[in-house]
Amino acid sequence: MNIENYIESQYRELYTELNIEFKDLYIGIDHPRLGEVFATLHYIFLSKFKMMNERLPTDDYPAHFWAEPSRDLIRAIEIATGLQRTLRESKYAFSFDPYYADLIKKCNEFLKKSGGSDIPEHMDKVELYYTVPMFVQQNSVIVDSLSEKKSFELKILGEGSYAIAYKYKDTYYQKWFVLKRAKKELIPKELARFKQEFKQMYKFSSPYVVEVYRYNDDKDEYIMEFMDCTLDKYIEGNNDKLTFKQRKGLGYQILKAFKYIHSKGLLHRDVSPKNILLKIYDDVLVVKVADFGLVKVPNSTLTTANTEFKGYFNDPSLVIEGFNNYEIIHETFALTRLLYFIMTGKTSTKRIDNDKLRTFVNKGLCSDRNERFQTVAELAEAFKKL
Repeated sequence: MNIENYIESQYRELYTELNIEFKDLYIGIDHPRLGEVFATLHYIFLSKFKMMNERLPTDDYPAHFWAEPSRDLIRAIEIATGLQRTLRESKYAFSFDPYYADLIKKCNEFLKKSGGSDIPEHMDKVELYYTVPMFVQQNSVIVDSLSEKKSFELKILGEGSYAIAYKYKDTYYQKWFVLKRAKKELIPKELARFKQEFKQMYKFSSPYVVEVYRYNDDKDEYIMEFMDCTLDKYIEGNNDKLTFKQRKGLGYQILKAFKYIHSKGLLHRDVSPKNILLKIYDDVLVVKVADFGLVKVPNSTLTTANTEFKGYFNDPSLVIEGFNNYEIIHETFALTRLLYFIMTGKTSTKRIDNDKLRTFVNKGLCSDRNERFQTVAELAEAFKKL
């Protein structure tokens, strides 16, 4: 079999799902297409195993794993194992990390392509590899995690209502991370909200939401991925250089993020350019939503009638109506303002020369809530026409 052609065929098989988030883990791969295939498969495995973890532990009873992610995981396993078989005699030969090799073998025993799969009893939660490659070239080596504790210098990034954010460079992985630490003066309910923010973000599996890794109960802090800048700083520094196409691209990513968030029955409630973060790669900008401290969770006791109005892009009518009455139409109001900011670099909507943009903004910010965009899908359809 022609090795180059096979790699190209698998690259094309995954083309619509290509994801470069874990590309740094495979930077030593001497084939650009194969490196992207590994990075994409790594992302797919993590996203599906993260969903599986929501069904674990199973204890004495099996748990149902939904049909679609079962099929996605089967497909990823088939592509990965097919690559391993085909490349085993080539210079691109690789093996699975031993932990994932055993896990894939176990998954092959219960995964089904239709009707979902029964996860066997007593199955442990899957360890998710964020900083270690799953696919190891035979001419390379993986070094186990350091056994001793290492201390890293924290550099402050910013401060919010509940926490202080720091960045630090892990010299073992040679990568930057963010540490978000709760303020010591938080009352119990505020600390509970801070913990809820982590729990909600940990449940997400989207390339458009900032990834969080581990919560430390002793210090009330958690680690998250490092992003390069906030949306407001990026627009401020590049407003005279951004093209119309680039602005629309940023807007589309944000709309995808909120369509996903809303699909989980959640409302962010703090939409602003400061809470949208950017990862700047050589050839692409990736938008990710952060700061879920005000997220509205159905039936949560953390949202009360006394919740303070927050979010400077929010509908001013909430001051009177009460922040606990926040609904989807308030979220589309804030998203309309955010999209206008992306398209113009401005926050004031008093004078808009472009007719289509003015019509778009007037509908999204209409005082009659029945006339506003009722869903993110409706908002996205109107944004597409700009």
